[in-house]
Amino acid sequence: MLFPRRGGKEAQRLLLSLLLLAAWKAGSGQVHYSVPEEAKHGTFVGRIAQDLGLQLEELVPRLFRVASKGSGDLLEVNVQNGILFVNSRIDREELCGRSLECSIHLEVIVERPLQVFHVEVEVKDINDNPPVFREREQRLFISENRLLDSRFPVEGAADADIGTNALLTYILSPSDYFSLDVQSDELSKSLSLELRKSLDREKTPELHLFLTATDGGKPEMKGTVKLLITVLDVNDNAPLFAQTVYKVHLLETTANGTLVTTLNASDADEGVNGEIVFFFGSDVPLNIKKYFKIDSSSGKIWLIGQLDYEEIKSYEIRVRAVDKGSPPLSSHCKVLVKVLDVNDNAPELAVMSLSLTVREDSPLSTVIASISVSDHDSGVNGQVTCTLSPHVPFKLVSTFKNYYSLVLDSALDRESVANYELVVTARDGGSPSLSATASVSVEVADVNDNAPAFAQPEYTVFVKENNPPGCHIFTVSARDADAQENALVSYSLVERRVGERALSSYVSVHAESGKVYALQPLDHEELELLQFQVSARDAGVPPLGSNVTLQVFVLDENDNAPALLPPGAGGGGDAVSQPVARSVGAGHVVAKVRAVDADSGYNAWLSYELQPEAGSARSPFRVGLYTGEISTTRALDEADAPRQRLLVLVKDHGEPALVSTATVLLSLVDSGQPPKTLSRISVGDMDPQAALVDVNVYLIIAICAVSSLLVLTLLLYTALRCSAPPTEGACGPGKPTLVCSSGMGSWACSQQRQQRVCSGEVPPKTDLMAFSPSLPPCPVPEVKVEEQSIGGDHSRKPRQPNPDWRYSASLRAGMHSSVHLEEAGILRAGPGGPDQQWPTVSSATPEPEAGEVSPPVGAGVNSNSWTFKYGPGNPKQSGPEPKKQTQVSFLLRRKGEASQPRQ
Repeated sequence: MLFPRRGGKEAQRLLLSLLLLAAWKAGSGQVHYSVPEEAKHGTFVGRIAQDLGLQLEELVPRLFRVASKGSGDLLEVNVQNGILFVNSRIDREELCGRSLECSIHLEVIVERPLQVFHVEVEVKDINDNPPVFREREQRLFISENRLLDSRFPVEGAADADIGTNALLTYILSPSDYFSLDVQSDELSKSLSLELRKSLDREKTPELHLFLTATDGGKPEMKGTVKLLITVLDVNDNAPLFAQTVYKVHLLETTANGTLVTTLNASDADEGVNGEIVFFFGSDVPLNIKKYFKIDSSSGKIWLIGQLDYEEIKSYEIRVRAVDKGSPPLSSHCKVLVKVLDVNDNAPELAVMSLSLTVREDSPLSTVIASISVSDHDSGVNGQVTCTLSPHVPFKLVSTFKNYYSLVLDSALDRESVANYELVVTARDGGSPSLSATASVSVEVADVNDNAPAFAQPEYTVFVKENNPPGCHIFTVSARDADAQENALVSYSLVERRVGERALSSYVSVHAESGKVYALQPLDHEELELLQFQVSARDAGVPPLGSNVTLQVFVLDENDNAPALLPPGAGGGGDAVSQPVARSVGAGHVVAKVRAVDADSGYNAWLSYELQPEAGSARSPFRVGLYTGEISTTRALDEADAPRQRLLVLVKDHGEPALVSTATVLLSLVDSGQPPKTLSRISVGDMDPQAALVDVNVYLIIAICAVSSLLVLTLLLYTALRCSAPPTEGACGPGKPTLVCSSGMGSWACSQQRQQRVCSGEVPPKTDLMAFSPSLPPCPVPEVKVEEQSIGGDHSRKPRQPNPDWRYSASLRAGMHSSVHLEEAGILRAGPGGPDQQWPTVSSATPEPEAGEVSPPVGAGVNSNSWTFKYGPGNPKQSGPEPKKQTQVSFLLRRKGEASQPRQ
């Protein structure tokens, strides 16, 4: 690209350049262009194809290309129009440095035929670099005593451009002390500062000047450097004190090592010329050096002795300050120290005894100790008063001048506070006052005024029966708040009678440890609860004591095998013969095994199993799992042996289970033989359906008579209840009330060995008690039997029987004696009273209308309630079908538990 020239001279130069270029091209075949540095991308340089005489349409076929020698891709040719343009940034200083000439050499190569052209592109300089100093700051150190017109060289700037763009001129910021001197030669310029005014470091320790360099380009560019001139010191100033006299007041009690004062001296010079050293004057007496010392570098004066106002009242100290210059300069000052009198003697305390003892029952105003005080000061400083630390049951009483007595002011309690640490304070009347303290320890002696105390008034202990003799069952512990022998507790039994024996034959207590031992094995069946008291006594005078109650519950273990009840079945396998008609159908009860267990709970819950005979065929009989009733499983035929021997196993639910056996001999007789009275192994249990086996007039008449008597009795009883006023025994209208089993009943639930049974309004007897789940325990149990015609109210239909009698978990936990169901129960009012036959249905029978036993939900330990619903007999048996169902409610109560009305 060719730059147009301004004015006539520029036009002439342009024309001359064109002529020279044409002549050069004609003679050498080269093309010359020029381009300024920093030109933008795409800047036009020249029409290289046209200037080389090449046709545009030939550039591509002839493989026109441009190669640069070490200049990269700074320039590029557009093969479409043959124009050479700037491809990337061109930096002349980077390309050629400070060389005056800077060109880019290109080789233009075309093929077919091969031609090589040389093109030179000159890079023109522009003013794109400012003058640059080597450092931002230049430091000069000049002594304050240098002479005028002295010169101090400074470093100039450099410009990366060439020609007029690098021609620099310098300017110095205005200053009263220095001017700029510039010396030029052919190669460079020399710069220096010339001193025009004398320097004084104390007035102007430092000067800040700015040197600016400007180049000759258009537009011009500048560079600046900061000149830091430090004026060096000369020792031309003596040290000076801030004040000529220092006055100090010291108390005579001022401690050794106290700072008296700090001397403040300064020197206008610097460095060693301004460093000051302090000394005591040569005329200072020795007693001053005995009490005071001076720090030579800091000028601090320290007290090194103990002042005494009565000995010396003031001190005068002369001090000299000298600098380290050459020669050294010095000055002097005076320090006046005045000693002040103070209250420097504290009171003194004297206690006759430092460890005192007083009984906790001592009367008020008891003198405990005597205290004396003194003070070496005089006047007000020697007047002393004594005080005692607050919140203590003591006080100080003044008996004479500076004498006091420590006396008891209020009642003491060693159990609350056993020791008092008293602080006696003596204070004089000085200003400020001084005080002294003394510690007095008062120990409170114990008096036996506290009885041993148990943590709780009663303890409950559970012990399994059959424990080994001498086993440890519990430990009682009582605490006595007193001390020493007054707190030494011993234990003993409170003797009493347990039945016919003394308490000490059952248990004993260790006098020191309080451990309670069982002296002999305990028997739950003999003694379920052993309640006694243990006494705790201390060793004081007089001794004090207290009692605690222990309730020892003897827990049952399975140590009693089931016992078979007479008549007819012994525990050793005694056999009893029983006739059975061959005409009876399936499900007929032919006999019953009854047993009781002296244990409680699961240990007394009995079950019955039929042991098959070895080598015998399948027996036509079975036994109820929980009732012991032996019934037929099918109709008997001629193939059955005339004599049947059954072995019944009676097993409890203990761990391990205990077993007893009973042998029953059954004789099968033909139906034509005379009927025999049904003899049972257990007396008083009779199944009403057994009477329906043989259909005969006598049996039907007997059943009708009994039914009529039962209905008449219920009607009379209902009428009497409706007409009689309400009593305490009525627990609620229309609810089932108490029904009691016979004295030989197999249901038992008790906590104590005494059993009670009630029936109607007769006195209680020793037997089982049963209760209804819908009524609370009543003082006067009653019997209520509800009969309902099957053809009447159909809304109250009997439920289907449960083929498996299942106990709830709470009922099992609460059962305390053996529980059985009987197929035939006898309600007895008591000795000599009327008997009433009551039908009972075995829970194990699978027939749909046999009956139902339902245990209550959540039965506890003290009671269990059951409801028995009795429906019609077995429809498979012959005989008239009953038309009524009976519901009986039973109440189980612990043995020995009295019937009390619920509040």
